[in-house]
Amino acid sequence: MVVELNDTNYSRTIQDNDRVIFIDFYSPTCGPCQELLPKLPALAELFKDEALICKVDVSRNPKLAQKYEIRSVPFCVSIGKDKIVKDYELGAVSMDRLVSMVKKAQGKGFFSRLFG
Repeated sequence: MVVELNDTNYSRTIQDNDRVIFIDFYSPTCGPCQELLPKLPALAELFKDEALICKVDVSRNPKLAQKYEIRSVPFCVSIGKDKIVKDYELGAVSMDRLVSMVKKAQGKGFFSRLFG
């Protein structure tokens, strides 16, 4: 399930969550955003109980856009269990890149496999 975050529910959702978090910041009028949005349910299914997959409409949630200093969309971030951003990406990206962002937030990235 993909969770729609907004200026009102963001803090509670993030605080009450003990999984890694992936957030896609998008705009309904953005073409590349519309390419990326359909990938989110598959990402949520892949990481069912391991990650919280979210999206934020920046045109309706200016406080969140400001908090993350969003200047262009789509903009994705992955956040670890420690609530710190572990990875980010600007622009439409492949499903493989989205998966690697979540894995990095889980501590399963390239360097974690080498040295973890």
